[in-house]
Amino acid sequence: MYGKMKDHLQAELKAIDEAGIYKRERVITSPQGATVHVSTGEDVVIMCANNYLGLSSHPDVIQASKDALDSHGYGMSSVRFICGTQDIHKELEAKIAKFYGTEDTILYAAAFDANGGVFEPLFTAEDAIISDALNHASIIDGIRLCKAQRYRYKHSDMADLEEKLKESQAQRFRIIVTDGVFSMDGDLAKMDEICALADKYDALVMTDECHSAGFIGKTGRGVPEHFGVQDHVDIVTGTLGKALGGAMGGYTTGPKEIIDMLRQKSRPYLFSNSLAPSIVGASNKVFDILSSTTELRDTLEENTNYFKEKIIAAGFDIKPGDSPIVPIMLYDAALSQKFADRLLEEGIYAIGFFYPVVPKGEARIRTQISAAHSKEDLDRAAAAFIKVGKELDVIS
Repeated sequence: MYGKMKDHLQAELKAIDEAGIYKRERVITSPQGATVHVSTGEDVVIMCANNYLGLSSHPDVIQASKDALDSHGYGMSSVRFICGTQDIHKELEAKIAKFYGTEDTILYAAAFDANGGVFEPLFTAEDAIISDALNHASIIDGIRLCKAQRYRYKHSDMADLEEKLKESQAQRFRIIVTDGVFSMDGDLAKMDEICALADKYDALVMTDECHSAGFIGKTGRGVPEHFGVQDHVDIVTGTLGKALGGAMGGYTTGPKEIIDMLRQKSRPYLFSNSLAPSIVGASNKVFDILSSTTELRDTLEENTNYFKEKIIAAGFDIKPGDSPIVPIMLYDAALSQKFADRLLEEGIYAIGFFYPVVPKGEARIRTQISAAHSKEDLDRAAAAFIKVGKELDVIS
């Protein structure tokens, strides 16, 4: 039976390869850091990791993970409500709630699960979910699992959002859902304007802070803090797998009743194993670090500005934004792949993004800056981009 399907898949994969857009995974043989060792033998500067604060290999975080492994074991072999809850899980949930100034938090195996599990338990066909057009795939998939009425507003278009709020007034509850930082473009949601419209039209607000937790805002509390509207956002989802240590795990934090209902009905929570103790132990240490100092966040901001200035001065077209995501626009999918391959030859690890990850004709190299990068790392990366950009006629 597989024969016909095999032929079909082989032909499709061949076409993808011939178009120059086949995704080939590179193999890293070292810990994640500002530089990594790849299987072909080189040490390269990595410019595409979500390791914004450099915590993926932080010695205190690694030690905390080892300590939890010794004290609480390797795995829970259970879901939370059966026998998968340890004291350190509750400790982490409390620390996250304190960090955001919310009432309670629920942990998930991944942020994809947090976004996938938040809507269906809370909203029915009587309700409305109003979503930014460029929201993350996990939000889109979570909304699909819910029977609520769906509205999509043009990306960061507040006039269109207001129209959708007017259209949804017949529904019982309305919730505006947005990424805090949009991962492909690096721009911030207009959280102050969103919250103002939510107040005007009696709507809830939910934000995914996966690409902002720990470093956006004066103390790293994310986009709501950046805009001074923390008290106006009802639900925050996030990940432990990016700036907050870079392993696995997601969370939803907000009002006690919402979190209680998610514990009762959220399917990814009820039917997924608990987070491993070593991840929880490391994450507890991460929140201790973030709650005691803004040093890493401040270094990241400095590094981001330093790299952006060099790339803009060289003549590259980048997406504007206030985050450490710096998309260098190439527009052509095959060119983005060729550019990334040449960068690797120059000792810079970066990846080309193209449709369907970004819209057609919007291919790019998405660079992501880290607090772990030294100025020498960033100089080396900028020099490589300039060399390859000139070779491939991207800049003059």
